[in-house]
Amino acid sequence: MTVGGGLLVVGEVVTDVVVRHGPPPAHGTDTPARIRVLPGGSGANVACWASRSGCSRVRLLARAGADRAAWHRDALLRAGVDAVLAVDEEVPTGTVVALVDSSAERTFLTDGGAVHRLCPGDWSPSLLDGAARLHLSGHLLFADPGRATALLALAEARRRRVPVSVDPASSGFLAGLDPGRFLDLTEGVDLLLPNADEARELTGLPDPADAAAELSRHAARVAVTLGDRGVLLAAGGEVTGRVPAVPVDGPVDSTGAGDAFTGGFLAALLTGADDTAAAAAGCRAGAEAVMTVGGRPDTR
Repeated sequence: MTVGGGLLVVGEVVTDVVVRHGPPPAHGTDTPARIRVLPGGSGANVACWASRSGCSRVRLLARAGADRAAWHRDALLRAGVDAVLAVDEEVPTGTVVALVDSSAERTFLTDGGAVHRLCPGDWSPSLLDGAARLHLSGHLLFADPGRATALLALAEARRRRVPVSVDPASSGFLAGLDPGRFLDLTEGVDLLLPNADEARELTGLPDPADAAAELSRHAARVAVTLGDRGVLLAAGGEVTGRVPAVPVDGPVDSTGAGDAFTGGFLAALLTGADDTAAAAAGCRAGAEAVMTVGGRPDTR
C-alpha cells in the first residue's frame, strides 16, 4: 500500500429523513418531532468522514435517481469527495427514515431505491487509478446487480494488490442474505469492519471478542465497534487490541457513527498509522459524529 494514496469507496448515497423524537411514536396520532432531510448513505458517509479526517483524495462510486442526483453530487463535492454518480432515470434515490430516540439511538426504515441498481456498466477499472485502498459498502452485497459490481471492484483491487475493507452494513440484512454467503463473498479481504450486532450475526457467537477473533480467520484484520465501549481489534484468530471510545457528553444522533469510525480509521491507515492508532482516530471521528444530526460531518 502506498502511504498517502487515495481511497476509493464503492457504495451508496441515500436521502436521510432524520426524525428526532422524545417519547416513542404514538400509534394512530401525532408525536412531536424535529425532522431534517439530509444527504446520507453508508458509503457516502464513509467517504465524507475520510475526507474530513485528512484523506486528500477520496472518490465515491454510487448510483442515485435523477430526482436527487445533483443535490447529492453537490453535497459530496462540498465535503471534498470526487463523486462518480451513475444517474438512474427509472428508480428514485434510496431513502432512509432514521427514527432517533432521546438516547440518540436510531432505528432505520429503508427504501433502497437506486442503491442496489449500481451495475457492472457503472464500474470502470480506472476508478482505482491512484487509490491505495478500496472500501466496499456491504449494502451492495445484499442484491444483484450491486453484488456483481462490488465483486468486479474486489477482483480488480486484488489484481492490483490494493487492500480492501468491507463494512457488513446491517445485521438485519445479513440475516436475510445468510451470513455464510456474506463471508464467502468477502473471504480474504484485508479488513472487516462490523459492529457488535453484525459480528454476532456473522458468527453466531454472543461475545463480541469471540466473534472478532473468529472473523479474523476470514479477513486478515477485524475491527469490531462497540459504541461507547470502544473497539476490538483482531487478527490471526485472536483479539490483538482494545481501543476505548472517546467520551461524549450529551450525544445527539448516532446515525452514521459507525461510518465516521470507518472513515477516520481508513484515513489514518493511509497516513501510515498502525491499527491501534487508526482505531483511535476512528473513535475520535465517531465521537464527533454523535454530536451531529445526520450521518455526515457538517459542511455548511
